[in-house]
Amino acid sequence: MFIYYVFSSFGQMRTCKVTSTKERRFTDVTYKVIIKGMTSCEERDILNGITGAVNPGEVLALMGPSGSGKTTLLNLLGGRLIQSTISGSITYNDQPYSKFLKSRIGFVTQDDVLFPHLTVKETLTYAARLRLPKVLTRQQKEKRAVDVIYELGLERCQDTMIGGSFVRGVSGGERKRVCIGNEIIINPSLLFLDEPTSGLDSTTALRTIQTLQDIAEVGKTVITTIHQPSSRLFHKFDKLILLGKGSLLYFGKASEAIAYFSSIGCSPLIAMNPAEFLLDLANGNLTDISVPSELEDKVQMENSETETGNGKPPPAVVHEQYLVEAYESRVADTEKKKLMAPLPLDEELKSKVSSSKRQWGASWWQQYCILFCRGIKERKHDYFSWLRITQVLSTAIILGLLWWQSDSKTIRGRQDQAGLLFFIAVFWGFFPVFTAIFTFPQERAMLGKERAADMYRLSAYFLARTTSDLPLDLILPVLFLLVVYFMAGLRLSASHFFLSMLTVFLCIVAAQGLGLAIGATLMDLKRATTLASVTVMTFMLAGGYFVKV
Repeated sequence: MFIYYVFSSFGQMRTCKVTSTKERRFTDVTYKVIIKGMTSCEERDILNGITGAVNPGEVLALMGPSGSGKTTLLNLLGGRLIQSTISGSITYNDQPYSKFLKSRIGFVTQDDVLFPHLTVKETLTYAARLRLPKVLTRQQKEKRAVDVIYELGLERCQDTMIGGSFVRGVSGGERKRVCIGNEIIINPSLLFLDEPTSGLDSTTALRTIQTLQDIAEVGKTVITTIHQPSSRLFHKFDKLILLGKGSLLYFGKASEAIAYFSSIGCSPLIAMNPAEFLLDLANGNLTDISVPSELEDKVQMENSETETGNGKPPPAVVHEQYLVEAYESRVADTEKKKLMAPLPLDEELKSKVSSSKRQWGASWWQQYCILFCRGIKERKHDYFSWLRITQVLSTAIILGLLWWQSDSKTIRGRQDQAGLLFFIAVFWGFFPVFTAIFTFPQERAMLGKERAADMYRLSAYFLARTTSDLPLDLILPVLFLLVVYFMAGLRLSASHFFLSMLTVFLCIVAAQGLGLAIGATLMDLKRATTLASVTVMTFMLAGGYFVKV
C-alpha cells in the first residue's frame, strides 16, 4: 500500500492507504571497496551476492557477527552508499532506487544524533515542520508531531530535554524512540534502523522492537540490523538474513531458521537462544553444536593439508564455506526465481516511485526561519550559562576597577584608555573565535543525517547557522560595555557609546567569521584550535598597539 496525506472537507489531515503490492527486492548484491596502500591498491569484498526481499507489514532482521557486513547492507538498501561501487539489483516496487526516494524512506542511525538542549516535543515539531509536505499548515504539522509522541509513548517526557554527555535528559530508550519518531513522522514507506537496541537493557530493547512491530503492522516495511537479540526479541522478527563475512548464510522466515540449519546437519546440543545459536554458527564457534559428518570430513582433510601453529585447522573458514555452499545449493536458486517474477503494479504507483522531482517540505525562506529559531533555542543555554555570564561580568568589573574613572584630558590618561580599548577589542575578538570553531565539527553528524534525509537546502542551513548566533552574541557584549564604559569614565555621550558598541559588534562578526572558516576547513577541533590561536595572536601583535605598523 502507498501511504499519503489528503484533506477532508473540514480541512483535517487524514491518512489514506492505496492498496497495492509494494516490495523491496535485492538480488546478487555485491559491494567492494578499494584499500589504498603506500605502493599498491587492494580490492576487498564486503558483500558477496546477497539476495532477499521484504514486503509491507514485515520486519526484516539483518544478523551476523561484527564485521559481517550488516550495516553495509543496510546502508546499501537505504541508498546511503555510492551506487557506482555496487553490483547487482536493488529495486523498490520493481523500479530502480533513486535519490529522490529519500523523502519516502526513514533511516535511524546507530548513534542517537539529537540536539541535547531541545525537548522531545520541540525535536519532533521541528522535524515535522521541515519534512512534512508544503500543503500542510503549521498547525497540522505540529498536530502530527503530537500524534507521534503519543504513538511512541513519549507523552510523559515530551517537555523534557533530550540531554547529552553534560546535560541530564531522557533515558536511553526514550532517546531511541525520539530518533524513530523523527523518521516515522513522515509516514515513510520503508524504515531502516541500525542496531536500535544497542546499549539498552532487555526490557527497553523489547519495548523498542515492539514499537517496530507496531509500525510494521500498519503497512510499513521495517529493516533493522540486530547484534545479539534475546529469545523474545528474535521471535518478533518476520524475516531474517544471516551474514558471515559478507556472505549470505540464510534468508527466509525467522521462525524457520533453526529448522533449516537442522536440515543441513547443524543443530544445538542444548537448549539455547536461537539468536545465540545462529551467531555461533556464523562465527564458527561449534561448542554445543552438532555438525554433519560431511563437515567433519572437510575439517580433517583441511587439517591434513594445512596446519596452524597449534596443530589444528582453522575450523571457522571451513565451516563458513560449508554453510554458504549449503544455502546456495538448497535455497538460493529458489529464492532468486521468486524474485524474478514481476510485481503487478499500476502505472500511478510506478510514477510515484520513479518520480524524479525533489519535493521539499518547506520553502527556502521557511527552512531558514525554522533553522534560525531552532539554532537560537538550542544554543541559548550555552550562551547564557552561569559560567559564561560570570566570566564576562567579572572581567568587566575587574577592567572597570583597574581603569576606574580614568582621565582622558591628560596624555597618560589617554594612553591608559587606548590600552583599555585595545583590550576590549582583543577580548571580543578572541572570545567568539573559539566559540565559532566548535560549530561545524559538533554539528557535522546532525548535518549529515538531516541532509541525507533531504530535510533542507545547504544554503538555508549555512545562513541560518551563521545568523542565529548574532542576536545571542549581542547581549553579553552590551552588558560588558555598560559596566566597563561608565566605570572607566569614557566619553559620556550617546554617539561615542554607540560607536564603541558598533566597533565591538564588528569585532565579534569578524571573529565569528574567522572561527567558522577555520572550523569548517579543518573539522578537527585540536588542529582548528591551534590554528585559531596562532592566527589571533598574529592579528593581536600586528594590531598597532604593541608594534607600530
